[in-house]
Amino acid sequence: MSSELNPTGSTHPKRNKYRKDKPWDSEDIDHWKVEEFTPEQSSFPFLEESSFSTLFPQYREAYLRQVWPTVTKSLDTYSISCELDLVKGAMVVRTTAKTWDPYIIFKARDLIKLLARSVPVQQALKILRDDMQCDIIKISNFTRNKERFVKRRQRLIGSNGATLKAIELLTQCYVLVQGSTVAAMGSYKGLKQVRRIVEDCMRNIHPIYNIKTLMIKRELAKDPILSKESWDRFLPKFKKKNPKKKRKVPKNTKKDESDNPFPPPQMPRKIDLEMESGEYFLHEKQKQLRQRQERKKREEEKQLEKRKQKEREYIPPKEDNVNDSQVYKRKQSDNDSVRKKKHRNKHSSA
Repeated sequence: MSSELNPTGSTHPKRNKYRKDKPWDSEDIDHWKVEEFTPEQSSFPFLEESSFSTLFPQYREAYLRQVWPTVTKSLDTYSISCELDLVKGAMVVRTTAKTWDPYIIFKARDLIKLLARSVPVQQALKILRDDMQCDIIKISNFTRNKERFVKRRQRLIGSNGATLKAIELLTQCYVLVQGSTVAAMGSYKGLKQVRRIVEDCMRNIHPIYNIKTLMIKRELAKDPILSKESWDRFLPKFKKKNPKKKRKVPKNTKKDESDNPFPPPQMPRKIDLEMESGEYFLHEKQKQLRQRQERKKREEEKQLEKRKQKEREYIPPKEDNVNDSQVYKRKQSDNDSVRKKKHRNKHSSA
């Protein structure tokens, strides 16, 4: 491959011929710094009007009516008009002819979103600053079980809000858990950390693991020597301990010869039975006639059975077959026993 000299004098491949030194770019420049936007830098008025609207729950209506003058006054400084529609239950923000900041309409959209998610007005108005961003994290789609969802959401808050306060201190963000969403305000870096903690918590990973990692990172960042090295050797590695349950093997593993892997045959329908008997093809009158005959036959069978039961009551019981001579001998023996008793009684009285 052919090569050519660049302005610095070193040889580079052809694909690197546009990689030149940038004397205006030095290490002391903060590329993440957000420069302040002034009216002099804008080419207003805008060609089109932009607007955003957000619905709010009914329980927020009283609070929004109370603080709406404060919201209107704050947005007037940026020439943004706002409207509170109590009939539709919505908040609307739109640009005006005097609006000079093209990005402020997105900030106003975030403001009404935060107000709808129960963020206090004094905190929500901080979103209008250039160095403040927001993120609304939806947590309702991580689990279907309502009890499990409530437990994991409470785990994110902690006892007396201790876990939530620790997250705010480590990420330098404002975090509010409300209903099925988590509203967070802060820098981009902090919002990324908050989202990871919240999503891991809803996936059944306790927030204390992420909090411990953030605490170690904060201490390592203070050391200028370690700031340029990899921190993997210092960070804890947590393993998910979920022991598998032993499968219980049934005692009787022998299969009976009668076991059939195929399902039992399908039971015939009522129509199929009628077609087999021929009743399906009969007319309505013929069906009624057959039903009457069957009913009459069943009644006759019942009457015959009742008659037999009555006749059984009049059948005499069976007697033993004994001859007359045997009967005479029994009577004779009974008479003899009676005479002997009388004779004994006479002798005893004398």
